Amino acid sequence: MRLAHLIGPELRDLLRNNPAEVSELLDEVHAEDLADVVQELDDDEAAELLRRMSADDAADIFERLPEGRQEALVEKIGLQPAARIAGEMAADDRADLFSALPEEVGDQLLETLERVDPEAAEEVEELSKWPETSAGHLMTMQYVSALPSVSAGEALETVRRKAADEDVEMIYYVYVLTADERLQGIASLRDILTADPRTPISDIMRENVISVAPEMDQEVVARMMAKYDVQALPVIDTQGRFHGIITVDDTIDVMTEEQTEDVHKLGGVQPVENPYFDTTVWTLIRKRAGWLAVLFVGEFFTGTALRHYDGVIASVATLSYYVPLLISTGGNSGSQSSSLIIRGLAVGEISIKDWWKVLWREAVQGVVMGLILALVGVGRVLLWGDGIRFAVLIGVTLVFIVAGGCVIGGMMPLIIKRFGLDPATSSTPFIASLIDVIGILIYFSMAKVVLAQVLAQASVAPVH
Repeated sequence: MRLAHLIGPELRDLLRNNPAEVSELLDEVHAEDLADVVQELDDDEAAELLRRMSADDAADIFERLPEGRQEALVEKIGLQPAARIAGEMAADDRADLFSALPEEVGDQLLETLERVDPEAAEEVEELSKWPETSAGHLMTMQYVSALPSVSAGEALETVRRKAADEDVEMIYYVYVLTADERLQGIASLRDILTADPRTPISDIMRENVISVAPEMDQEVVARMMAKYDVQALPVIDTQGRFHGIITVDDTIDVMTEEQTEDVHKLGGVQPVENPYFDTTVWTLIRKRAGWLAVLFVGEFFTGTALRHYDGVIASVATLSYYVPLLISTGGNSGSQSSSLIIRGLAVGEISIKDWWKVLWREAVQGVVMGLILALVGVGRVLLWGDGIRFAVLIGVTLVFIVAGGCVIGGMMPLIIKRFGLDPATSSTPFIASLIDVIGILIYFSMAKVVLAQVLAQASVAPVH
């Protein structure tokens, strides 16, 4: 944002007093930085700037803006200029734009785009057939292809010709397609350059092609691309027809979005699509209040559990001093386990069938960490002078609570995943609230056993 702060005032002055010089000021600035500049402008200023730029340059900026800002600017710019900008955007970014727009605005813009750029409008309709989080919606149709019969020299000439077309997003692979659009193989630009120009491309291409289905979830696509270390993945349906490609830059965006969504859910917040300062206060309240209310109600059970042991607390008031210490420790251990398992599920390191391994490992970790904390807890009790019985109670309780927290925190995401839901919904606050209740039940149940004699004496002691 630093560049935006530097040139923002000058840009505003030029837009007001000498708009013809705007393009000269921005000529050497990268599109990503220009997007930051646009974010600093109000809607009217941003719309004026985009209108004064070529459609190609404006598209480079527009596709880098948050969806909420794109929606606002489409209405400010006007349908005709917006359609020209949309026509120059990458196919997948264009499809995302139309998905974000209100239905009425999107339909009007699509009608205008059909008149301005029929091919771009057709691509929007093709990509919109697939779910928004699928490979089909993420792909682009801007690639280089060749027939199996062409030579390496002819394929190289095709690459040169396509490279001159700025709409082509990926020139490093040539996709060898039959006349009926079925993928036969892939030839890299490196292989084509080093081959004899007369060699048929069918002798150069690699036939064992890693591909994805249009229906595949975009998060799985991103993991596949990272696993196989490729720049692009072809999208092929069950009939073997080639639909397009997914490029690495788009999967980076997907991974960023998915990680942001998971972080929000882990914090007990409904995912927020736009940056923090681009989201209204009311939207943030709405995204947070629901989960906060659920967690608040969940904590009612903590109070219920405490009230159930009123008699025990009244008999030995010292018990209440250790409640915050114990339940927070259980919540922390559960949150740690939950975070580790959710991340493992997200990157494919853990699957549902590994549940018994997770159960065993978390139980072992919980017992060992519980014993470590028990030593510290026993020392603290003795320093406070609450006696050996309390020390034993706190030590044993810590082992059970930490082990229980680890097991519950580790298994909860797997259980949620098993029911087809997002494991990240087993958020840290949710796990902590659940373990609060379980921790209280463990603590006071253990107290009734370890302090049975003390409680019995307290119950018969005369009241003065």
